[in-house]
Amino acid sequence: MVGAMKNVRPPARRATAKRARPKTPPQGAGRIHPVVVYPFQHPTDLVHVQELYRLVGQLAEAPETYARPITVMDRKTHHAMRQNRDFCRFREQVVAASSDLLEAWCVDTCQMWYCGLGAAFERGTDGDVYWLIPGDFNYGSPVGREVIGRLHDLPEICAELGQDLCIGEIATDHNNPKQLIDTYGTFALLYNWFPAEAQEIREYTERPRSEFFALRHEFLAELLHQRWFAYEQTVVALLHAIAGRKHISRFFVGQISDLPEGREGFSSAMQQVERTERVLKTLWRERHDQRPGWQDDYRRLEARSEQVRRAALGVLENLLP
Repeated sequence: MVGAMKNVRPPARRATAKRARPKTPPQGAGRIHPVVVYPFQHPTDLVHVQELYRLVGQLAEAPETYARPITVMDRKTHHAMRQNRDFCRFREQVVAASSDLLEAWCVDTCQMWYCGLGAAFERGTDGDVYWLIPGDFNYGSPVGREVIGRLHDLPEICAELGQDLCIGEIATDHNNPKQLIDTYGTFALLYNWFPAEAQEIREYTERPRSEFFALRHEFLAELLHQRWFAYEQTVVALLHAIAGRKHISRFFVGQISDLPEGREGFSSAMQQVERTERVLKTLWRERHDQRPGWQDDYRRLEARSEQVRRAALGVLENLLP
């Protein structure tokens, strides 16, 4: 079976043909649960979310394959836009019409994932697949329309190939802020705190913080019964998957960008690197604090982590505005 052997990386699935509708999975496969994370900032140009909800509407019309989609919306978004008639109309006539609208007060995007995936999990059963769809990407662009026409391949990899986790990988050039943050920040810190796991994660993906992913029911159950982080939860999921010898696969999303473009300047990069370090520190302590002498190892890793963080921020300051 694909991914059944240690350190065997399943081939990336690079779908090129655009299909109008998702195909029906094989007989006996579980249903797919789409969870849409609505943009925290309601876009002024609706073309991108309109394109997204055309897909959501198609999913809602295929109940034999897909559970009713869930849209998670932060209550701050609702309160900021409640006087905007276009937003209210779109919220009721499009979002709520094609999906179950789940509104919650959330710290950050990863907590929105927690709410949506948790709600979907309670409706699901063994063998089902949970598909996270980030809402703040330029789906209305020519590239975005091509991506959204094949994005359903991502959960189908889990459903058809029995994978526990499938990560969607965005194509970027070497100067892209996401690429720079992951190269100089995320992976550098991972190699300090979890060196063996970091090496294996890099065999699967260059995007350990991807917002595009799908999980099988059994693996999501394990994640939901452990600490869920408000930040960098994809990295945590990958670390748990490696530790549990799960079947991991990769899906090539394409060269799509999030909205608004260019938002990740140095200040944002600094925040992301610092919170990644906090998450990795916490996770390392949880795994090792019952071992005698762990404090000495922690202090050594923490000192080196500070050097890694400072070096990463020094590089990013020179490369990002």
